[in-house]
Amino acid sequence: MPDQQNFDDIINALQEKYQKIDQQTDDHLYGLLYSKPITYWDYIQTDALLNLQIQRTTLPDEMVFIAYHQINELIFKMILWEISQVAEKTELDATFFEGKIMRISRYFDMLTTSFNIMREGMDVEQYMKFRYTLTPASGFQSAQYRLIEFASTELINLIDYRFRSNIDRNTPFTHAFEHLYWQAAGKNHKTGKKSTLLVNFENRYKDEFLSFMETYNTKNLWTRFKELPFDDQKDEDLIKAMRHYDYTVNVTWVMAHYNTAKHYIESGIGDGEATGGSDWKKYMHPKYQRRIFFPDLWTEDELKNWGNNL
Repeated sequence: MPDQQNFDDIINALQEKYQKIDQQTDDHLYGLLYSKPITYWDYIQTDALLNLQIQRTTLPDEMVFIAYHQINELIFKMILWEISQVAEKTELDATFFEGKIMRISRYFDMLTTSFNIMREGMDVEQYMKFRYTLTPASGFQSAQYRLIEFASTELINLIDYRFRSNIDRNTPFTHAFEHLYWQAAGKNHKTGKKSTLLVNFENRYKDEFLSFMETYNTKNLWTRFKELPFDDQKDEDLIKAMRHYDYTVNVTWVMAHYNTAKHYIESGIGDGEATGGSDWKKYMHPKYQRRIFFPDLWTEDELKNWGNNL
């Protein structure tokens, strides 16, 4: 038929594609005869996703708590996906870097504003009941958030301030791990004994963390930024994006989390303790930990007063 569409170009392109991976084109074409069309629910795996919310109590607002934290973990996954592209980029420039940083920042901006869902979206009395079923678990145990920190900055910037003078790039990762800032939140301040919260966390993730720390030791965002040509390091848009990301993650988002926790824990219902038993105020508030991913992009005064006015 003269008006029949010619598929020669498409077939040739498919043959070239499959030849490159040592595959027979006709096998894949035959497969199309028997494959079923994709649907939204199959592609997104909707049924599986919506069956992951398993309540431990009969209190309705526990569903809000579970779903909200699962959404957070999905967003953390997307953040790590964007960071990995910067880490692996062979020819990195300011334009690519800034684009990725702003993508990541938008995710954290969304996480920050979304805390109103937690603060206003759960009945205080219900939360203060079902939270006891979570002991000794805690949001502290989000492994992906720790990976984001490792991938964002050099390890020294995540070390507890009390120990930084004795740790450098030659320090074994196992030693550095024991002096990360968040270790203090899981240890008895007098005896140094690790809490069940921390022991469980390390039993599950320590090996993965050590491997990830080593991998990103030379390709985290801060290290990759300092590898850029001098002119790119002075790019105003990139510096603005880096500062926005740093402040959003380590101040704005942290304070939104802190204020939400305070709203419930200090509500007058319950014992005023975090489910994992950590000293949550000193662990969470930025003026104590002063986590800063990109320290050279801030003035001395900004560094000195990090989180003090909140």
